[in-house]
Amino acid sequence: MISPVNVHDTGLLPAGIEELMDFADLIGMDLRESFVTLDSGFDSMANDDRIRFHELIPVIKPNLRGTKNQNTINDRLDAFDEKTYKERYRVERTFAWEDSYRKLALRYEILEETHLGFKYLADSLMNLKEYV
Repeated sequence: MISPVNVHDTGLLPAGIEELMDFADLIGMDLRESFVTLDSGFDSMANDDRIRFHELIPVIKPNLRGTKNQNTINDRLDAFDEKTYKERYRVERTFAWEDSYRKLALRYEILEETHLGFKYLADSLMNLKEYV
């Protein structure tokens, strides 16, 4: 699928979920009971239902703006799997670190092997920073 220009991510979710499930079926991968982690921009009953329809587990950060009932707020926060959501942040942070390397952010290499080599080098440098 070619993404339309200037469309918010939430508008791409319905087709994205369908394409993900179609691709998983094509390669024989069973995604049932897998987590789908999304930020608070995706917090809606329609998105929750769409994800659950495919037997996936939505982990969507609650968007509490406009919610005044304290019981509703508590129920939504209790249902939110914060531990799984924090793993999403770890992945996002890794992508952001990789983008700090110009060679990876702007792909100059033609060969996939060369790009992958620079990716391994950047990952090694990121890990080295943790130990030095």
